[in-house]
Amino acid sequence: MGDKLQGKVAVITGGTAGIGLATAKLFVAEGAHVFIMGRHRKQLDDAVTEIGHNTSGVQGDVTDLTDLDRLYEAVEAHGPIDIVFANAGVAEMAPLEAVSEEHFDRIFNANVKGALFTIQKALPLMNPGGSIILTGSVASTKGTPAFAVYGASKAAIRNFVRGWTVELADRRIRANVLSPGPITTSMVAGQPQDAIEKITSTIPMGRMGEPDEVAKAALFLASDDSSFVTGIELFVDGGRAQI
Repeated sequence: MGDKLQGKVAVITGGTAGIGLATAKLFVAEGAHVFIMGRHRKQLDDAVTEIGHNTSGVQGDVTDLTDLDRLYEAVEAHGPIDIVFANAGVAEMAPLEAVSEEHFDRIFNANVKGALFTIQKALPLMNPGGSIILTGSVASTKGTPAFAVYGASKAAIRNFVRGWTVELADRRIRANVLSPGPITTSMVAGQPQDAIEKITSTIPMGRMGEPDEVAKAALFLASDDSSFVTGIELFVDGGRAQI
């Protein structure tokens, strides 16, 4: 147990599994009260039970603005927000010639529209000096076959943070992107095995990352340890996007 987030209120979308759940656990261990949002009731309830204390679950989809309104109504009853981690997203592969409108809309609605309105709707409740974190991806800087729509959605996230760094400076709200490489989550596990092996072979450290390794970077960006850090993209990728 630490105290890096003692008394802070954090919101994490996509908080029921993988990186979001690992981060929620760590934030609570460091003293925060965490609100997690997820689409599926059972997974949400299981996550709240697993975290154990100082956590609240709100069922909803970040692509539905009324769901986001419900999220922030629940948060507002608890107090101002210090940290928003817009982590919810989807990943799917489709080669260029097979990209459908549905594929494009699904990815951009969740990863771009969802992140934008998760942050916009949090702003009226955010304390001065708060921290915004968006989940990016090495896919935004690397060319990966059949992954271009997903990569483009994460490149959009990168520019959101650049703009918001300037827009929110007068409120001392910091905005950063946290960009994982391939991590052992259910989202990655759902990709074809040969694709996973091909990607892993390009990681200098020779292995996939763990959700806890990304959570520790999220804690850095959420806490006062990163008080002079804004507008960056912090890669937790075993070197994949760096070479």
